Amino acid sequence: MAVPVAVPVPLHGVGGAKDLPIPAALAITAGAAALAVSFLVLALAWRVSRFDGSARGRPVAAPLARFVDSLGLRWTLRGLGLAFAAYLAWPTAVGPDVVTNPIFGTFYVLLWVGIVPASLLLGPAFRLVSPVRTLHALVSRARGVRPDQGLARYPAWLGYWPAALGLLAFVWQELANEDGTLLVSVQVWLILYVVITFVGAVVFGDVWLARADPFEVYSTLVGRLAVIGRRADGVLVWRSPLAGLAATPRGPGLVAVLAVLFGSTAFDSYKDNLHWAGFVDSLSVSPELTNSVALVVFCGVIAATFSLAAMATGRGTTVSTERGPRRALPGLLVHSLVPIVVGYMTAHYLSYFVEQGQVTLIQLSDPMVDGSNLLGTGGLTVDYWLSQHPSFLADVKVLAIVVGHITGAVAAHDRVLRLLPPRSRIVGQLPMLVLMVAYTYAGLWLLFSS
Repeated sequence: MAVPVAVPVPLHGVGGAKDLPIPAALAITAGAAALAVSFLVLALAWRVSRFDGSARGRPVAAPLARFVDSLGLRWTLRGLGLAFAAYLAWPTAVGPDVVTNPIFGTFYVLLWVGIVPASLLLGPAFRLVSPVRTLHALVSRARGVRPDQGLARYPAWLGYWPAALGLLAFVWQELANEDGTLLVSVQVWLILYVVITFVGAVVFGDVWLARADPFEVYSTLVGRLAVIGRRADGVLVWRSPLAGLAATPRGPGLVAVLAVLFGSTAFDSYKDNLHWAGFVDSLSVSPELTNSVALVVFCGVIAATFSLAAMATGRGTTVSTERGPRRALPGLLVHSLVPIVVGYMTAHYLSYFVEQGQVTLIQLSDPMVDGSNLLGTGGLTVDYWLSQHPSFLADVKVLAIVVGHITGAVAAHDRVLRLLPPRSRIVGQLPMLVLMVAYTYAGLWLLFSS
């Protein structure tokens, strides 16, 4: 039997400041300037709101719509998701505790990072294959009740707060937990995830999954940028990504969800900085505690700065909101953070996902790390094209962050046109513009300073 060998897992690939075809400082300044110029163009050319939150679009051709909505396709995807989860339960439960165990790559790469491209292409992709959602649907059918029927009503005040806590638990597991690459740590995390999400679904119905499952909430938010989606009446349509984004449902805790996604990725960049590593080593407390505190601080800074900038929008004017003049503004504008998160996730994890994702596909054929090739992928080789073209990769990173921030600025601008009176629509957006420029500058600096 082959001896399991632990192979170092690269975290984020290559493509840093030294690989830019232009100086990093110039790239960072140009990125921030591009956002400022975009705002001026918006102010002159985009004077009427084009997206009212109804997710309008052109109906998908009837044959394709019937196929997408068919029970056969729906249950095929559910069955595949459940079968894949069952397959992974094997190496998770009894596999060797080495990094070549495929559960690590699946958990940290295919699941966490893969949510972004899958949801951009397909919409709420995780919802389609979620094993917990499938199990709950089967149990509900056996009980003779609908999946949306629970034992109690989901409290409206709870909103997305459970998902925010779940996401924080995941990023802590990935970025701060010193035992994050031990099998028992992943086992405990997954057991708690399955128990909490399944029991919550039984108690509150499948609204719990839509509000509390961290992966489903994350996937659904990113899926708002997909060119295919549904109107409020359930009709499948082709739509502008900005139209889908404008239809993002609001609820308590949504700012926290985006703050965790954005802040954790920023911290992941910063923790690779040599200055931070030296600072952590110089302290008498454990690196785990230091990184845990820093992770929470990064997420808190994003939440606080965004909320303050949003509430400062149109300061001194009457703001048209449903819940009051100021308190509701962060929730009304938080959808603009979604493309920023997508851009930053793309920039930060692109080569990691492409290359380590291929490694994971190979490892999936050998769940016991004994030389097996059960799925036929064991003979594949990894294509390191991105690592071999670092200048191209660095360009893509800059472009992803800048495009993400410009898209976010467009989304915020369109929403503000509905919230502020005409005389205040330009000046009133300056706090949010300053914040977006600061995010762009900081994001590019973090990427290229490590």
